Amino acid sequence: MVSIIWGFLILIGIIFSFTTNNLSLVNTEILASSAQALEMFFSMFPMIVLWMGLMQIASDSGLLEKIARKFSFILARIFPSIPTGHESLGLIASNIIVNMVGLGSAATPFGLKAMEKLQELNDKKDTASPAMITFLVLNTSGVTLIPTAIISLRAMYGSANPSEIISGALLATLASTIAGLSIDSLIRKKNKNR
Repeated sequence: MVSIIWGFLILIGIIFSFTTNNLSLVNTEILASSAQALEMFFSMFPMIVLWMGLMQIASDSGLLEKIARKFSFILARIFPSIPTGHESLGLIASNIIVNMVGLGSAATPFGLKAMEKLQELNDKKDTASPAMITFLVLNTSGVTLIPTAIISLRAMYGSANPSEIISGALLATLASTIAGLSIDSLIRKKNKNR
């Protein structure tokens, strides 16, 4: 759906530039934005590689697993339908931890594996279970302690203090997580009463 919307907007821009006789401007912008995208990639890549490397070291050393165990009592309350000690809880905790440092791309493998394990617990294979829905809400709205990508972009564009966004990002993502989990809980309770 998003690709259709973007395609439609691009088509409108090309048609508009053609009707206003500014087709050369489209060519200039395509070349300039391509160069800018490549520059952005090379600016952000080192920071993402650094954090992904640190997360891999934490995973290989067992640190993520220890942190996941510390999170398990909280996750047991958020996911009451998942049996205690189930592998999916560790994967969910790992996903949350990696998302907290702003590395959504590095968290994806943990998230996919967690969903796979949650599907094994699901009685209705063609419908998402409440635990799967809660995990999706938690993953989408997840608390971010260090917004790595945003800090990289701010540094790339010459911000005097690229990391000043940390407190704002923390408050915004904390609010979205609380709101998302609250709504999820209300809907789950409403569906139980039916």
